[in-house]
Amino acid sequence: MSESPWTISQLRQQRLELILKLLNGRTLILLIDETGDRKKGKQTDYVKRQYIGNLGKRENGIVAVTAYGLVDGMILPLTNDVYKPKERLKAGDEYQSKPQIAATMIRQLQAMGFRA
Repeated sequence: MSESPWTISQLRQQRLELILKLLNGRTLILLIDETGDRKKGKQTDYVKRQYIGNLGKRENGIVAVTAYGLVDGMILPLTNDVYKPKERLKAGDEYQSKPQIAATMIRQLQAMGFRA
């Protein structure tokens, strides 16, 4: 995987283009979810003690914001991004709240042609 000829952004773009073709102009219901995973230590990037929704409490972990599309009873994963707490930003990172991440995803999906 580390020596693959493709990048994750290329693969994501291809997958979204295929989904758009399959939708054939139909609208979808856009679902935004914030999901976290408990992590021990702080070696994984962006791990912090924060609220982890699926655990229902604050724990040491990492959180991602994910956009899904619901169409004809099927849920299609569209895109996701890791939430980067202010205290864990790396050089060059820009802080975005979870709602800001979601808003950016929505604008990007609309720009591609997704209709919600």
